[in-house]
Amino acid sequence: MDAPPETYDAIILGAGGAGLMCAAVAGQRGRRVLVIDHADAPGKKILISGGGRCNFTNLHTAPDRYLSANPHFAKSALGRYAPPDFIAMIDAHGIAWHEKTLGQLFCDGSAKQIVAMLLDECDKGDVTIRCGVALGEIGHADGRFAVSHGRYTAQAPALVIATGGPSIPKMGATGIAYDIARRFGLKVVEPRPALVPLTLGGEGGGEGALFKALSGVASEVVAGAGKARFREAALFTHRGLSGPAILQVSSYWRHGETVGIDFVPGRPAGWLRDAKRTRPRAGVRSILGAALPDRLAEALADRLGLAGELANLTDRALEAAERRLADWRFAPDGTEGFAKAEVTVGGIATAGLSSQTMEARGVAGLYAIGEAVDVTGWLGGYNFQWAWASGWAAAQTL
Repeated sequence: MDAPPETYDAIILGAGGAGLMCAAVAGQRGRRVLVIDHADAPGKKILISGGGRCNFTNLHTAPDRYLSANPHFAKSALGRYAPPDFIAMIDAHGIAWHEKTLGQLFCDGSAKQIVAMLLDECDKGDVTIRCGVALGEIGHADGRFAVSHGRYTAQAPALVIATGGPSIPKMGATGIAYDIARRFGLKVVEPRPALVPLTLGGEGGGEGALFKALSGVASEVVAGAGKARFREAALFTHRGLSGPAILQVSSYWRHGETVGIDFVPGRPAGWLRDAKRTRPRAGVRSILGAALPDRLAEALADRLGLAGELANLTDRALEAAERRLADWRFAPDGTEGFAKAEVTVGGIATAGLSSQTMEARGVAGLYAIGEAVDVTGWLGGYNFQWAWASGWAAAQTL
């Protein structure tokens, strides 16, 4: 026999970073909160993040490091709950951490510590967390939401969509957030995979074959798509390109566009001509070999087609080689999709939400937070900071 309806102040759909943060803060504000998740345990994506050590925030968090149809939307939440605020919680729980590179903060130990911390914070607020239950009907009448889940039905004046996006479906991710949003009249910006490896066919001038032949080679580059540029490592794979620099530009790349790679970042104009004067007997292959992994240097030198000693090559040919090395173009035929995407670009349109409270403008008591919303951060802890900040912002008014 089904249990009678339970009454709460807020029902949060999703026990990920944003949902748990929102629940903990609201619970500690005296709200009676229920968190529902179909996964068998909370924080599944947190546990696999950062190689199991959770890249939980970034010291350089700023609104310009997020993609959204409204680039100003994230300012309020990020400004009111910043990295030092989350770090203070980490420190209060005695979790050791370190900065890896570029402001990225990781646990010294395990991502399990972050999940345990959030669950402890939820306990302080007497939050009820119900995992491993299938979401059923969601009703809305007389200013109250009714959510059936498993053999339970819960009612509350507030409903928070924190179910994330469709990235990493093997972790149980789905697009249910968009279905719920549309049902209540909210628009959805078309979701697409982000922070995802790019794939190359064997066609396209043979560039795909070039990169496949270099599978396993990594090198620091500047990768660019549109106006975005990132200087980090690129990794050549049997399917195309990956590595931090490529994951970053994947969020900006659109089908049909090219991606440019500067294989020799920081080199001044004329550096090959200068090498011709200082090392006239050297070849392009050896010059590149001093700056790049051997296999990469050899492959690029072969593609440039400049055989022989530098002394026998014209300045014009060397200048052309410099330009190509600084902006080597290739045309991806796609990405590795949501299965390999760390996050999702797009989602519930911010036009229908308050940037201060994350509440839907047209439906009192309905909120959307975290990855479910059309706000996507760079690689390196930015998306977790958005989860914390947006969850905190919503919790202030639940």
